[in-house]
Amino acid sequence: MLLVVRNLLKGWLLLVGVCAVLGGVGWLLGGYRGLSVFVFCGLLLALGTYWYSDRVALGMVGAKELLVGQAPALHSTVERLAARAGLAKPRLYVIADAHPRALVAGRGPRGAALVVSGGLVSMTTPAELEGVLAHELAHIRNRDLAVQTSVVVFAAALIETSRIGGFLQRALLFVLAPVSAALVHLMLSPRREFAADRVAAEICESPHGLADALLRLDQAGELVEFAANPATEPLYTIDPFGDDTLALMFKSHPPVAERIRRLRALDPDWREKLRAVA
Repeated sequence: MLLVVRNLLKGWLLLVGVCAVLGGVGWLLGGYRGLSVFVFCGLLLALGTYWYSDRVALGMVGAKELLVGQAPALHSTVERLAARAGLAKPRLYVIADAHPRALVAGRGPRGAALVVSGGLVSMTTPAELEGVLAHELAHIRNRDLAVQTSVVVFAAALIETSRIGGFLQRALLFVLAPVSAALVHLMLSPRREFAADRVAAEICESPHGLADALLRLDQAGELVEFAANPATEPLYTIDPFGDDTLALMFKSHPPVAERIRRLRALDPDWREKLRAVA
């Protein structure tokens, strides 16, 4: 409950911050009249981002809607896990490439989209896939969704803005990348991933599917090439960018090894259970 309240407060903080920055610019340009006009524009911008950020995020990652008839088993799995989490089934999308990853985007529990890649579905075992899906559903239940999606869209827009600079592109990127990265780190704590991992373990009634999946995704990421806007890093289950210099500025995920350690600790007797089965 505390995490949900914190995320709601962050959403309001983002709204107030955007309006304050634009209001300051308006005050410098036109006094009270400029301030009121720019604050009004800020409110419209915030509303538009809140309402359309999921579509923008889905477009950035190249996701296409996955119909029930195309993957009935996957839809059934998502529906079952969502019911366990106490959520409505999110819309399901797919990214048609081999890099294994998943993400959620949207406004909240009633406006969520869950995205999986073809590589994730083909590369993971059923227990691992359920663990990853449950982790993403946990972000929806914890109300990470609206803040996470909006922040990523804002940060990605700043990075893309540098591309219009022509010969000034590198200078613009030098200025805008730290600003957008600071926004990401201000609004998105690594603790949200630990919290989502714990909830995913509860949904799956075991932490080991997700722990095994994190290990597999981390290893597979070293073998499959990946390229995207680095500001999208917070959306994914783990950081898919590796050692890319620009992407390191946006790194918001805790180390995979620490996440696995904490998940295994939720079932401290798992080694003994494994030996008993063997």
